[in-house]
Amino acid sequence: MLLNPRPDPSPSAHDRVYRGLRTRIMHGEIAPGQPLTLRGVGAEFDVSMTPAREAVRRLTAEGALTLSSSGRVSTPELSNDRIEELAALRALIEVELASRALPRAHIALIDRLQSINAHIAEDIQRHDAVGYIRRNLEFHRTLYLRAQAPAMLAMAETVWLQLGPTMRALYGKLTQKDPPHYHRLIISALKAGDEPGLRLAVRSDVTQGLKMLVG
Repeated sequence: MLLNPRPDPSPSAHDRVYRGLRTRIMHGEIAPGQPLTLRGVGAEFDVSMTPAREAVRRLTAEGALTLSSSGRVSTPELSNDRIEELAALRALIEVELASRALPRAHIALIDRLQSINAHIAEDIQRHDAVGYIRRNLEFHRTLYLRAQAPAMLAMAETVWLQLGPTMRALYGKLTQKDPPHYHRLIISALKAGDEPGLRLAVRSDVTQGLKMLVG
């Protein structure tokens, strides 16, 4: 009789570390250029070196971390050219996602986006840069899920991941007191079924902040 072997705990441990560290990077909880060590990652997630190493390897492959010739691992410090490239990718991918979502933009979705935007206002009042980034991405993801284009959304999330630390540096400098102006335009375009207006609002929203960094 064949017996099922005991499951190896490392895959689940690796996935937990990967997802946890990925979320922290995407939400800007780690500043640009901040070094990470396998020992530090392992201690943070209470795992051995093996799952920590595998999680760091995957995130390096996705561009969320950089590995120097000396073996030093850190979050990326993006050049102006790289920021412009990623902003252009956001404009291409996210405008298309929003356009595909428009036919399925029912009133419940619009209400949800308005609720998220109200919470963004609270994050701004608290000067909570990480909360701002997290909810801003929630706003966009909530809309794009209606596009029913999972491969395209996965590409958008990879760009968000690479930009996370840089977005923290950007939002930490913002002095605005209101939710993003273009979010309101996005919601208005959804209500009106205005595809050209929606495409313009999304393109402006995903690029205008990054332009401040390279201006």
